[in-house]
Amino acid sequence: MRKVAIFLIAIISFALSGSSCQLFAAAKIVAIVNNDAITEKDLDDVLRISRVQLSRQFKGEELKEQLESLKKDLLQQLIEQRLMLQEANSILEDARKAKDNYAIFRLEIKKDKINQMVNEIKKKYASDEEFQNDLNKEGLTQADIENRIKEQLLTENIIDYWVKGRVTIRPEEVTEFYNKNPKDFESGEERELLIVSLDNNDLAASLSYSLRTGQKLEDLATRYPFAVNKLSANKVKGELRKDIEDVVFKLGLNEVSSPLKVDDKYYVFILQNIIPSRKLALSEVQPQVYNYLFRNKVQEEMKKWLEELKKNSYIKITQ
Repeated sequence: MRKVAIFLIAIISFALSGSSCQLFAAAKIVAIVNNDAITEKDLDDVLRISRVQLSRQFKGEELKEQLESLKKDLLQQLIEQRLMLQEANSILEDARKAKDNYAIFRLEIKKDKINQMVNEIKKKYASDEEFQNDLNKEGLTQADIENRIKEQLLTENIIDYWVKGRVTIRPEEVTEFYNKNPKDFESGEERELLIVSLDNNDLAASLSYSLRTGQKLEDLATRYPFAVNKLSANKVKGELRKDIEDVVFKLGLNEVSSPLKVDDKYYVFILQNIIPSRKLALSEVQPQVYNYLFRNKVQEEMKKWLEELKKNSYIKITQ
């Protein structure tokens, strides 16, 4: 485990108290984590980089909401990330000295991986020029993005290596959770339907009426220009859009729905079969239960690990 660099902390503290010191003059320090300083610029950079990454997916108010949610507890998140990065670099340095190839392989970040992730971001832009312009607007360079990605990857690697590596799930834990939570393992009612699609609402309404009066779909094919598809839907799995789900799961067996407009089409649903819900066998859900228990244990180990890092570190919030 990394030891706190008391001497360096003392230097940083002295620098903070000196008004003539130029080292930290450019940016206000908001926190000290061992021998690292977190500045207001660090906070702003995270938001700017996040804005670049999110701007291709979200726009306007939605983008603003995403960024606002990031601001919450951002300083604590940066402190925790800095602790993890310090620990990762310390372990990696020890591994290199000891020529521990396994640890090096698990932790070291390859340049081509960083390039690959940068290229994935660039793909969301029409051109490299547009990407660079977006960076310039935020006062960033591609090197800033690459450094952020490297930190993200190293954080993920140390969690995989140091935290997830400590977690084990025994078979009896899976069985116990399955037996204690029977309601969580119901398959849910499944419905099998015919979906008839048309381009015109009046035709869809007429077709729906004809079917409800007992006429056969095949007999109506010459009168209505429709397409037919089959669908199986399970409400528990949330497989349908809400508006479609509301229609489909109110139908009785062999019942025909009124037309529903979805985008530029009109749909009529015919319920053909209802498959009752059943309790899923342990063999069917074992991987999901294992993953659920594993994620929970990882979160617990992460919390313990971060508490341990904080306990053994010098942390001072200065803002």
